[in-house]
Amino acid sequence: MGSKLTSRSTDYSKWYNELVVKADLAENSAVRGCMVIKPYGYAIWEMMQKELDRMFKETGHENAYFPLFVPKSLFEAEEKNAEGFAKECAVVTHYRLKADPDNEGKLIVDPNAKLEEELVVRPTSEAIIWNTYKGWVQSYRDLPIKINQWANVVRWEMRTRLFLRTAEFLWQEGHTAHATRQEAIEESELMQQVYADFAQNFMAMPVIKGVKSESERFAGADDTYTIEALMQDGKALQAGTSHFLGQNFAKAFDVKYTSKEGKQEHVWSTSWGVSTRLMGGLIMTHSDDLGLVLPPKLAPIQVAIVPIYKTEEQLQAITEKVEEIAGQLKSKGISVKFDNRDTHKPGWKFAEYELKGVPVRIAMGARDLENGTLEIARRDTLEKQSVQQSEAVERIEQLLQDIQENLWNRALQYRDEHITSVDNFEEFKEVIENKGGFVAAHWDGTEETEDKIKEITKATIRCIPLDFKEEEGVCVFTGNPSKKRVLFAKAY
Repeated sequence: MGSKLTSRSTDYSKWYNELVVKADLAENSAVRGCMVIKPYGYAIWEMMQKELDRMFKETGHENAYFPLFVPKSLFEAEEKNAEGFAKECAVVTHYRLKADPDNEGKLIVDPNAKLEEELVVRPTSEAIIWNTYKGWVQSYRDLPIKINQWANVVRWEMRTRLFLRTAEFLWQEGHTAHATRQEAIEESELMQQVYADFAQNFMAMPVIKGVKSESERFAGADDTYTIEALMQDGKALQAGTSHFLGQNFAKAFDVKYTSKEGKQEHVWSTSWGVSTRLMGGLIMTHSDDLGLVLPPKLAPIQVAIVPIYKTEEQLQAITEKVEEIAGQLKSKGISVKFDNRDTHKPGWKFAEYELKGVPVRIAMGARDLENGTLEIARRDTLEKQSVQQSEAVERIEQLLQDIQENLWNRALQYRDEHITSVDNFEEFKEVIENKGGFVAAHWDGTEETEDKIKEITKATIRCIPLDFKEEEGVCVFTGNPSKKRVLFAKAY
């Protein structure tokens, strides 16, 4: 399996990068800032996709697909959105290459093949989708439109990290159109809740639901609802956002409907998305110095079985028994891999499944056959126990639930221990610098104060939590009056 991982306490960032590569999740590609997601990493993403897709459809959404390219004029239509993404846009200007007359075997851009209108490679799809919705909406009968697309987007990032920030990434983006303001707000809140449910029930990753401050909002949104998670190094991760877009895009693209009363009204809209960044969140919430730790609900392989044998006869006898147990597990919807490769020793296989975060590992040897036992190891606590084969299936079923729950409880405890209330700026700096995590502090509501705090401490307002009660206080920075604490943190 090669050398050990750098420990988290030595260099968290290096640990993360090594883990992503060594656990076969992803690697850097020939394109700067873009990644290759390897089969094992993609299998985890598919597990996430499957659950989210089911949740979207259960809440009345349908999947569709829109073009990768956005004509520049459409992109410019909603000014705030265009400005917000302008610095990260890749632009297509030509549609052909030709042989270079001065340099055999080389190609140059054909100057005669210039596009009439330049195309932006989508950093997000509001522009192309709202231009399309214009043709779909005439009357109130055409609403609501609730569409999601699974796609790739491009944001030309300068400093990239596998999964967390790449120039091209995979995501889903929902885009909905509604007759009323209230309906659109309810949709934005519903999708924030869907994301929170997914993070907590499947990823075992605790999140805080809140709204973004004005400067942290999505470009072109009236309000951004967010779920914020905390990684083991005390940094926050924005794990999913849902935007109430008001009528901004409807007005920019002139999307109107005739109401029941026969009046022409602009529609109200939302957009919402999560991306392959969730993979980074999953890795950094649970994993340890030995490798990946996956919650059973998102593990492509939930149980790995390794035979330990000296002779072919032993292997055959073990295989028979394993196939019987594996069959019973599979019938209960548990994914099993029987690793009978003769190219690697059992110890190597154990290390491999540990590194890849497989929740449960089973070893069965000749002595186990005689005694009717097998050894079960759980990835989260590394505990091993010998179990009767007759009880194995029931025990494993229970164990998968226990591991899911334990990972949740562990992450929740860490998160809760890292929410610190502070009342002055000295304390604020001290906590941000030395303890990390979320700092609950009063803020005077101005962008100026937010910018100053960020400049001094690198901490930003992660969200204004939905469940924080109003309380009179004074801003930690300016001493001006404040009605509510907000959460600050350094973030990915």
